[in-house]
Amino acid sequence: MSGLRYLTAGESHGQAVLTILEGLPAGLPLDEEYIERDLRRRQGGYGRGGRMAIERDHAEILSGVRFGKTLGSPVALLIRNRDWENWTERMSVAPVEGAVEAVTRMRPGHADLPGAIKYGFDDVRNVLERASARETSARVAAGGVARRLLEEFGVRTHSHVVAIGGAHAGDGEAEPDWESVEASPVRCADAQAASRMTAAIDAAKQEGDTVGGVIEVWTTGLPIGLGSYVHWDRKLDGRLAQAICSINAFKGVDFGAGFRSADARGSATHDVILPRDRWPDDRPWAHATNHHGGIEGGMTTGEPLVLRAAVKPIPTLAHPLPSVDLRTGGEVTAHYERSDVCVVPAAGVVAEAMVSLIVADAFLEKFGGDTLDDLRAAYEHYRARAWPQGTGPADRRGEP
Repeated sequence: MSGLRYLTAGESHGQAVLTILEGLPAGLPLDEEYIERDLRRRQGGYGRGGRMAIERDHAEILSGVRFGKTLGSPVALLIRNRDWENWTERMSVAPVEGAVEAVTRMRPGHADLPGAIKYGFDDVRNVLERASARETSARVAAGGVARRLLEEFGVRTHSHVVAIGGAHAGDGEAEPDWESVEASPVRCADAQAASRMTAAIDAAKQEGDTVGGVIEVWTTGLPIGLGSYVHWDRKLDGRLAQAICSINAFKGVDFGAGFRSADARGSATHDVILPRDRWPDDRPWAHATNHHGGIEGGMTTGEPLVLRAAVKPIPTLAHPLPSVDLRTGGEVTAHYERSDVCVVPAAGVVAEAMVSLIVADAFLEKFGGDTLDDLRAAYEHYRARAWPQGTGPADRRGEP
């Protein structure tokens, strides 16, 4: 079976979060230091709370790798929670003597109410521990492995922040300067916009509130034809939209011009295909624009895959909203536990991971192969087939 699948497990204040990935080819170079880079990026960003001062996320590779290369068997990754030592009784796996204080004051905007009713809990902690964004550390670790696979084929994924708390960066279509993005405390290359964003975060913090925003993810170096038009669940944009909206606090996603194209005419929206004398040396069938964000008919076009996503303000507020007690139904103020003011910069890193996982799955689905060499051979054969006869890179350079 080709393709990539994974599961995560663990609670926010439990012993660890972990993930198991299945479907990787054998022979892929992989080490813990590579994965840790993205885990550090996830923990950064202006507006993060006290939990990030406690945790120093590191993914231990427990299986599936020997002598620095994947074996083709499942890869298991474990991220220990350093804060667990403060929660050993409240999050004990075994029964404990005496009463443990329950959380019954539900937070508007969180999974608290529907989760407690769905599973029949009288303690909201049973919901909030798993519904916590702490789970995304396991996704980022898994996404780091997917990113490593895609890099073997020249595919790169980055993200940047385009809005926080009503402060927006410019709407340019050019690829951002990624070094400037990573140097920014809010992961925004526009220094003036970044200053407005940090001010919005500071104002919300002072008022005991939170802010959301918008992130944009770019994936470059993709071949034409990942995904498919033949069934609804194989369309790549549909798979990506589901993956992005599965991340905590994400409430919407579009591709390329997205909702902005709804106000434009068709003649100004669709990406004209260029004649072959205007194709770049490294790929055929280039387009004059990329308004569709690199996806047409559920498949990649070879242009950069560009998606934007909206991140709502997180629901745990220092000045809690009015709410209701789970057990009594009486009016209370919502539960407050140490939290962030803004997670948008970090959310972009999680979105990168989810995009990498979905794209890697589509890549393996198309090219298959039990080993990295098999995968590469299928990929190179397809790349050569995509060029019209006599117009490939070698032909255009006059090479045999």
